[in-house]
Amino acid sequence: MRYLLYYWPTIQGRGEFVRLALEEAGAEYVDVARRSGKGMGVPALLRFIEDEKLGDAPYAPPFLKTGKLIIGQTANILLYLGSRHDLAPRGETGRLWVNQLQLTVADFVTEVHDTHHPISSALYYRQQKAEARRRTKYFRTERIPKFLGYFEQILQRGGRGRYLAGNSLSYADLSVFQLIAGLRYAFPKAMKKQERDFPGLVNLHDRIAARPNIAAYLASKRRIAFNQDGIFRYYPELDG
Repeated sequence: MRYLLYYWPTIQGRGEFVRLALEEAGAEYVDVARRSGKGMGVPALLRFIEDEKLGDAPYAPPFLKTGKLIIGQTANILLYLGSRHDLAPRGETGRLWVNQLQLTVADFVTEVHDTHHPISSALYYRQQKAEARRRTKYFRTERIPKFLGYFEQILQRGGRGRYLAGNSLSYADLSVFQLIAGLRYAFPKAMKKQERDFPGLVNLHDRIAARPNIAAYLASKRRIAFNQDGIFRYYPELDG
């Protein structure tokens, strides 16, 4: 099965959660906007978004195309991939649980983004620095421990196992790996102080990073480096 992934070519963003699942699964996929040639590149991405003939066109990237099927929204894409590549439990209860975890990740990702764009995405960071500093103070002291504390509790609760959904890896584990990696980049001082409170998540991050397919991906050019245009951005003044 060959997938076409449509996402912006220079940032990890929300598309990275999909890339991690595809890489772990060893799936054949094309990162369309990062390729050159006919039907590739950013123009192909923009044409797809702007095509008024597509009544089921997604609102915004990322979206995944396989055959005639087009799937938008990160959590929805992962719900689809999870059941087809052993990245989610087989039973309905388990699949819904992993989807619920992914939606919680999505909530957190929105809050991460809003640390540097608390007023509007249409404004530059420099136009809302004062508001960003005020918001991020509460993000560091209240929201990071609340969200990471929740995921830590899931790992430790009731002997669930080595992963969030039991003894088998799911796409939610891959997404939490990305959260930890991104927070370390954006808030290194804050994370250094707080990581001792989340030993299970740190251990999960390290185990995910060591998985053969993920390790190969992280060492490859396919992994876009964190930068100041993505969701996770490093501004020293926001790190406390």
